[in-house]
Amino acid sequence: MRNFLLGALLAAFIALGIIYFVDRFNTQKTEIQSSDLILDQIKNVGKLVVTEGHFSEVITYKDAKKYYLDILTAEKKAIVVVNAGVTVSYDLSKIEHAIDQTTKTLTITNIPEAEININPDIKYHDLEEDFFNQFNPEDHNLIRKEVIRQLNEKIEASTLKSNAENRLISELQKIYILTNSLGWKLVYKGNSITNSEQLLL
Repeated sequence: MRNFLLGALLAAFIALGIIYFVDRFNTQKTEIQSSDLILDQIKNVGKLVVTEGHFSEVITYKDAKKYYLDILTAEKKAIVVVNAGVTVSYDLSKIEHAIDQTTKTLTITNIPEAEININPDIKYHDLEEDFFNQFNPEDHNLIRKEVIRQLNEKIEASTLKSNAENRLISELQKIYILTNSLGWKLVYKGNSITNSEQLLL
């Protein structure tokens, strides 16, 4: 009878040990699968998010030079018409992250800044110049700088950047939803993220 009880206890102990190790193996396997899913999601959003806009601008450029004790003035002027294509983009392949399977934490260490590209098509109208004050490459450089400055002001005042941020949030939300659904914690700038908008703060 004693041998039977010892055998039963030994069998129960072995069974519990097997269950423990199988359960632990399955848990580790689940954690690895979870981290693989998160990595796949980061790769899926790792693309170029681009928002496009179009702007027009009319600039009057004037320059005057004085000669002979400021008696004579040589002027040049032009009306400059600008049509510009503008893109605001985020290269999400540059997202930097770290995964800790032990604490089930995904830490985003860097989200790339927006890249603004301006492609102006500059056309000159009513070009007037004096023999002593003609247009030269320096004038064209000054005009281009002024065009870019005014276009940047228009971009800041427009909804183009906020629209691009909304698209960025939409992509980052996919990461947040997945980590949340798997029971993982998402961390950015030392803070636990409870909604995707926090990733832009």
